[in-house]
Amino acid sequence: MAELRSTQPIVVVKVGGDVLLGKAERDGIAANVKDLVDNGWRVILLHGGGPQVNELQEKHGLVPNKVAGRRITNMADLQVVKQAICGEVNVSLAQELQNVGVNAFACNGASGKLITAVKRPPRVISGAGDKPIDFGEVGDVVGINHQLLKQLIKLDLVPVIATLGVEKNSGRIFNINADTTVVQIARALKADLLLLTTAVGAIYHDLDKPETRVAQINAQQAKKLIEQGVIQGGMIPKVEEALSVLADGVKNIAIVGPQIKGAFLDVANGDGQHGTKIKLN
Repeated sequence: MAELRSTQPIVVVKVGGDVLLGKAERDGIAANVKDLVDNGWRVILLHGGGPQVNELQEKHGLVPNKVAGRRITNMADLQVVKQAICGEVNVSLAQELQNVGVNAFACNGASGKLITAVKRPPRVISGAGDKPIDFGEVGDVVGINHQLLKQLIKLDLVPVIATLGVEKNSGRIFNINADTTVVQIARALKADLLLLTTAVGAIYHDLDKPETRVAQINAQQAKKLIEQGVIQGGMIPKVEEALSVLADGVKNIAIVGPQIKGAFLDVANGDGQHGTKIKLN
């Protein structure tokens, strides 16, 4: 078994299903991960697959059910989630990595109880009235098997994890939120870098003006940009979740796009040509 040397930093990468829709993006993910591996980084990927789930639901005659942007998952939906995320996205992403020489290990949260979860209790959510919403087969993460993840990366494998959770004792499977989960993985491993891949690829003061890209901000500045409306929409929960781990041993967070080869390594090295890096101070 290979030694996990202290000089080999750990990076946790969140890949959204929307980022994997185009060939250029898939090729970019593979090339960028290979850059990190070739430069001594230990890499762990966690991916979602929302668009792929929606497409497969439609093929099965199911209608995606979302309340205030949050997916409600019944048993039939969960079957489709497993098929799309594990059977399609997980295998395809691992294949893309293998094609460029990265030894990807395709798995999901139930594999070796990598991600343990409990059923999310009904709750009132903003934008959905005052009655508690039962999300069905959706779980809240309660544990990360960081010891198993460390053993996998010691073997020079790149875990590619599909976002499912498993109940510790019963083995019940849950659909889980990728943004929340990747933060917990980074926290459990005290990762040196958390990369959040998005189609936009950075924070901009004006999305129509590439020159307004924010190269680096600290936690206080990030909160101010949220208040000013510069960080908005779906980027807000991503940034807020990520900020929560900066004080827990995760040294750096970055938002980056996968399309440009070398972007991940550029952010990891702090060169500042791509993405937005978020630091504690």
